[in-house]
Amino acid sequence: MRFPLQISTILVAAAAIIAALPGCSKPKYDTSTPEALLDSVQKAVKDGRPEDLPQFIEIAARDITFDDGVTEASAIGDVKGKLSDMLGQLGRVSSKLKSRFVAELTKPKKQTELERISDRFGFGPIVERAVTDPFAVLDESRSKLKSEDLGDGTATLTFNDKPVVGGFLALVETSDGWRVTVPVELVQSNDYWPQTRHEWAVLASLLLGVENSLAMFEKELDQGNFKNMNQASERVGRLLGESVVVQSVIYASMKGKR
Repeated sequence: MRFPLQISTILVAAAAIIAALPGCSKPKYDTSTPEALLDSVQKAVKDGRPEDLPQFIEIAARDITFDDGVTEASAIGDVKGKLSDMLGQLGRVSSKLKSRFVAELTKPKKQTELERISDRFGFGPIVERAVTDPFAVLDESRSKLKSEDLGDGTATLTFNDKPVVGGFLALVETSDGWRVTVPVELVQSNDYWPQTRHEWAVLASLLLGVENSLAMFEKELDQGNFKNMNQASERVGRLLGESVVVQSVIYASMKGKR
């Protein structure tokens, strides 16, 4: 099922173009220009604060109030809050995995033919990369990301001089500084973009489910349940897959009834 996964991928991708010690205040980021925004995204990653990434996302909300009194702006804020919590949990899991299996992750792997075939047709390497170094691409790609202020409160975003995600992501100036955004005319015409209070709630539940799955995996990791990185990747992949599938089925059912 690709429905809520597709939307959450957009949010995470936006965060990608865009954890703290107890008692420490949150850092302030400079987003006064498009380039400063991109630098701040990189800073959040370098400082080990992935939970700060959603604050660099701007999602335009319609001026509507749902039947339960919740505005769409509030529903979007809830989703961003859940995304922040999930990214923070992912960051903690990533740090522990890199510490626990540092030898495996830094040495070239010697695989059997069966393992190579499994990797080629499976999700093992993808899961391993996603949970051990999920934010590296944000840091590594900074030198290739460029922005151009168009002078009308918007800016283009390119990677290697090509529009990011086919132009699906852009930069916009807000009262709080520059933010990564998805053009509202594009998302509102997408059949799978949330339109109701319940659809936004399911998307928030999807992110919460991913966070809970990562927390469950972290507990098992702390208990020493995994002998190697392959076992750990297989387990976390299964936990995340089950969580996403359940919420995807719910979301697809809701969309089918509209």
